[in-house]
Amino acid sequence: MFKNLTKEAGQTYHFANRNTFQGGESLSTINELVFLHQMAAPCHLALLAESIGLKTRIVKHAAELDLDKSRRSFYLITQKGSALDNKGIPLLASRLVSHFPVALYQVERDSLDQESAMLLGIRGILFADQRLDLMLTGLRKMVAEELWYDRTLLSKMFRRVVQKLDGNNEMPSDTVAMLQMLTSRERTIIQFVSSGARNKEIAHRLCISEHTVKAHISSIFRKTQSRNRVELLRWAQTYQTHFELCS
Repeated sequence: MFKNLTKEAGQTYHFANRNTFQGGESLSTINELVFLHQMAAPCHLALLAESIGLKTRIVKHAAELDLDKSRRSFYLITQKGSALDNKGIPLLASRLVSHFPVALYQVERDSLDQESAMLLGIRGILFADQRLDLMLTGLRKMVAEELWYDRTLLSKMFRRVVQKLDGNNEMPSDTVAMLQMLTSRERTIIQFVSSGARNKEIAHRLCISEHTVKAHISSIFRKTQSRNRVELLRWAQTYQTHFELCS
């Protein structure tokens, strides 16, 4: 299958039928897959993508990424060779995910917190030891705007959604209003604060200034009626199920 298809960094393959999957699924929202592949071995996942008619591009270093939203790119970040946070998630993925669709590949099992990745907005995870046919299926699903995670985790998160809906009916109206006041960015920052991240790390991961982080945290303190990070942590633990799934 991979004969004579080895690619060099920066090469791009074009396909006349790249806007349609085999099977008729539309690719109109994604124009190309961009692989950040920081290893010497060929990127076999890119070859799999080409086998279903996708335009692909491989880059070896983060500095080479062309972050132009008009290109409608889907980014796949390898865990191997990447700088990781304390959840095993590549720092670059955390920075890109609020602006572009992102998935992870070459992931070692038990080295990454899948739940944290899902809540962050990562589309899915392809493990290094997965069969090629499963990787191919995962690629197709993720580019078609579906999530690609273990069924047990998806079931767990679905139960949380149900609990959240049930819980909203039991919460006082002022508490519901407080949760609704939080913006998506503020909910994300609450998750970072809850994980122990400091302002500098949050700024780095969200590609914003520390001053902006401080402004967001001040707003969060006001909306949650917290006086400091300890009180915010207690608040987050109380309402974690409700605000995480709204991020």
